[in-house]
Amino acid sequence: MTSISLQNISKQYDYKPILKDVSLNIQEGEMVAIIGKNGAGKSTLLKILHGSLEQDSGNRILKGTPEIKYLSQQANFKEGQSVREAILESLSEIINAKNQLEETNKALQNNPNDKNLLKIQAELSTYIDHHEAWDLDNKIDKILDSFKLKELETKFANLLSGGEQKRVGLACLLLKKPDILLLDEPTNHLDVQMVEFLEELLTKERWTLIFISHDRYFIDRVANSIIEVEDCNIRRFKGGYGDYLRSKQILLENLAKEHETLLKHLKYEEEWLSRGVRARVKRNEGRKARIMQMREDAKNNPSIIRKMKLELERETKSFNQEEGTNKKKMLFELEGVNLSFGDKILIQNFSTRILQKDKIAIVGSNGAGKSSLLKAMLGRIKFDSGKFDSGDVKIGYFDQHREMLDDTKDLLETFCPFGGDRIDVRGKNMHVFGYLKNFLFPKEFLDKKIGTLSGGEKNRVALALLFTKEYDCLILDEPTNDLDIPTINILEEYLQSFEGALIIVSHDRYFVDKIAKKLFIFGNNGEIIESHKSFQEYLEIQKELKQYDEIAISQPKVEPIKKEKSKLSYHQMRLLESLPQQIEELELEIKHIEDKLYSNTLSTSELQELSITLEAKKEECDLKLEEYLKLEELQESLNKN
Repeated sequence: MTSISLQNISKQYDYKPILKDVSLNIQEGEMVAIIGKNGAGKSTLLKILHGSLEQDSGNRILKGTPEIKYLSQQANFKEGQSVREAILESLSEIINAKNQLEETNKALQNNPNDKNLLKIQAELSTYIDHHEAWDLDNKIDKILDSFKLKELETKFANLLSGGEQKRVGLACLLLKKPDILLLDEPTNHLDVQMVEFLEELLTKERWTLIFISHDRYFIDRVANSIIEVEDCNIRRFKGGYGDYLRSKQILLENLAKEHETLLKHLKYEEEWLSRGVRARVKRNEGRKARIMQMREDAKNNPSIIRKMKLELERETKSFNQEEGTNKKKMLFELEGVNLSFGDKILIQNFSTRILQKDKIAIVGSNGAGKSSLLKAMLGRIKFDSGKFDSGDVKIGYFDQHREMLDDTKDLLETFCPFGGDRIDVRGKNMHVFGYLKNFLFPKEFLDKKIGTLSGGEKNRVALALLFTKEYDCLILDEPTNDLDIPTINILEEYLQSFEGALIIVSHDRYFVDKIAKKLFIFGNNGEIIESHKSFQEYLEIQKELKQYDEIAISQPKVEPIKKEKSKLSYHQMRLLESLPQQIEELELEIKHIEDKLYSNTLSTSELQELSITLEAKKEECDLKLEEYLKLEELQESLNKN
């Protein structure tokens, strides 16, 4: 049995304390989620558990010699190393153990009673069994497919996007299956299908896992306990996220009762203190000190209780289903619109109307075209065909790149560009600090430059700025990325009270289910399905359908009825004739580019640009080859008939 413990750990940066006298014990098989506000100390706690960050005081204690692996928010790969090579290198110890076992087994054929060889065989078998690596090749292929890394296998890992690198890093760690796995925001940059695969993988096998996440459904499904980091301390709760909310409610009620008892006791003690002389007798100094502490507690408790109550209300408040009495006006009308990017169809023959108070979530896998639909509705790109109309609509747009912010300005300049320190928010004139306090910004942040803020802090600024304006429609692209759960709760509260239309792209299932009344679901080949089901309900139905399909595939197949003899169309015949030449030309181009890539004469920017060109050419070649093989197969089938 392995375990990891922290005893009386403290940590501070400069003069700011992060953790004070924190103790924690994680046993084998526990799956623990760490939650709390950004900056509360979640990542600090995780790094101290990993051992990559030294605590100022206290002890980190390991039982046994556990292999501990940590996935940070920033991946790091060697220059010039492909995705496949990076994964295989991360598994080198396991691969070496399998090779060594194979050699040992061969040696045992000649010396079956060799005790030393038998001991080595047992140790290697135990090691491979512990890492569940007997069928390693199939595990690699399954994870590559599920994280959509198969098509990236040959790409340079260090040139991938941040999200793609995160997926590669996660794949490496899951395949290694260390004794203790530490993950910092593992679901960031994963679409819903990838998150569900990750949930299944983690819950199916026995892991010792400690992770930071703001994905509340993921926490609820994976964690068997939750650690909340707050005010330099930690509080532990049993169960998933739903259990955490129920426990917090009980804690809130107990705090309120304790405060009432404290006030009664304090009243009695204050009467004793008011008598004067006896309170100053030396032997009563301790009692007097306790009264002073009670006064302090009585002063602080109401704010603590109010704060906890507000956070719970934000999180558990049910969606307000009431519609306004005014007739809803149409904001957007799409009729038979189509959109493609190169050879890829993103949107095909999609029609819909978006009305004044619609609350819509656009969901689907990464790269399906969700953000492209938003940009087309904003007029930043044009649909290829079809009819698109928008009325006189004031649109507020939040994108993943926070384009509305200027890194050279501080917060005060951002919110008050014409001077002063007051702003209008929904018809109410407020001091800018009073408003930003709602988004968890302390007063000292007012003169901080936007460029010095973290990703999560920039997101909070961008959202706060968005809510100071009057809009008919808010279009939000992944608004919960880099946000902690308390900030997401604030965002949800604002969105629930927003009177206009909401169109959001998000992979956060809990957030979608809380906000949206309708889904636009991106399927295959540009198909978009409208649904009034909850996101979670839709995913459950899809999972059941997939299971039915798998059962159907396993059943004996009935031979289809042969159709009357036919032939390829004139266009198909021309393609069948011309595609081999096109494929050959593309293969020559690819070889020429690859020769240049490995010439060692290119700068980093040239290397990056040429790598992108190479991948585009390879993708084009694969598509043409796939098309040619389908036509060839179709012709053979028609000839047989």
